[in-house]
Amino acid sequence: MHRIARRYLSDKGKVEDSVSNSIFIMLEKMGRCKFESVGAFESWIKRIVVNECLAIIKKEKPFKLLGEHEAEAYHLDEIVIENLTADRIMEVIAGLPVGYRTVFNLFEVEGYAHSEIAEMLGISLGTSKSQLSKAKVMLQKRIIDLDPSYEKRKLVL
Repeated sequence: MHRIARRYLSDKGKVEDSVSNSIFIMLEKMGRCKFESVGAFESWIKRIVVNECLAIIKKEKPFKLLGEHEAEAYHLDEIVIENLTADRIMEVIAGLPVGYRTVFNLFEVEGYAHSEIAEMLGISLGTSKSQLSKAKVMLQKRIIDLDPSYEKRKLVL
């Protein structure tokens, strides 16, 4: 649960809040639910955590989508690393603007369709697709910045 919340929320306190709220909701509703499999139970937990994270994002600040010019100006501090690791990639994802990060996680990690994302976030289908595309471009640029040798190894532009 904590790992899921960290993908959406960059503040540790908010991560803990979302996990605590999720546990409360689970305990409150668990008696009324019957699960056919462990996978169904895990999916139910995951959905609760994602929904709690989205509620925190929406409550804390309006869901702000960046335009192209704003996105170009948004950058991480210089990070020098020797090897590009999964942890470093997760940090780069966590450093994305909240709109990009949220759509990226919902689509690429959680597997939601753009129509579902649009409904969950109150945005248009086109905006969801656009934010995902921009998130991927920004991620690629940031990964290249972290490890310039990656650009020489990549297969797709």
